[in-house]
Amino acid sequence: MKNFLIDYILHLADNALILGHRNSEWCGHGPVLEQDIAITNISLDLIGQARNFYQYAAKLMTDSKAPSPWERGFGGEAGGETTEDSLAYLRNPEDFKNCLLLELPRGDWAFTILRQFYFSNYQFFLFTALLKSKDEQIAAIAEKSIKEVTYHLRWSSEWVIRLGDGTNESFKRMQNAIDDLSGYTDEFFIPADYEIKMAKEGIGVDPVTLRAAWQQKVNAVFSAANLPVINNGNQMNGGKSGKHGDNLNSILKDMQELQRTYPGAEW
Repeated sequence: MKNFLIDYILHLADNALILGHRNSEWCGHGPVLEQDIAITNISLDLIGQARNFYQYAAKLMTDSKAPSPWERGFGGEAGGETTEDSLAYLRNPEDFKNCLLLELPRGDWAFTILRQFYFSNYQFFLFTALLKSKDEQIAAIAEKSIKEVTYHLRWSSEWVIRLGDGTNESFKRMQNAIDDLSGYTDEFFIPADYEIKMAKEGIGVDPVTLRAAWQQKVNAVFSAANLPVINNGNQMNGGKSGKHGDNLNSILKDMQELQRTYPGAEW
């Protein structure tokens, strides 16, 4: 069961880290200073969530003597310690379990807002359910994170409405974002083997059970924004099982460069 548990925790961590990294690309480039600060703070919240999950996964991997990223990844010394840093910086793309939606290029402000809304909406219902997890550490991380996620959801919802019900230009950009992202949202609700296993153990959540509440929230916000709800039949998935492409490769090339060039480097 422990390998499934580690995979599940890494999935939760990878989702937060990859979107946090994407959002951080807005730092210094936001439409106005206040929102530049807001999206940067959301990035920091997500990376903080990732850290908590990585720390827990690292402990489990160390206790179970699982091969560390130092042994499995690029560079490093065999037998090196598994830490939150090694899990973030020394795993290869196929080891990451984040949803494909989260690794897509930054896009414009409407694209970023809609992606954040989709994910925060999903995270809100996921973490609410994880408050009842039989794993005390997962439940504690969910409890610590839910206040942040509640703010992320409110902030992104307000922006979806503001852009959708704004100018002709902002409405058009939101429509384009819906078109671009509609083929990726189903992956949230397609369970990986570790999600199914952890749900049966009472530790995780079967994402299928979250779809109705997620869709209801989307419908309500889109209605307030006068935006169309589009259900794209061509859905992309595979990220949860490590099937990624150039989008994740580009993120990791940038994010992991220092540790892969100078393994174990410290300030």
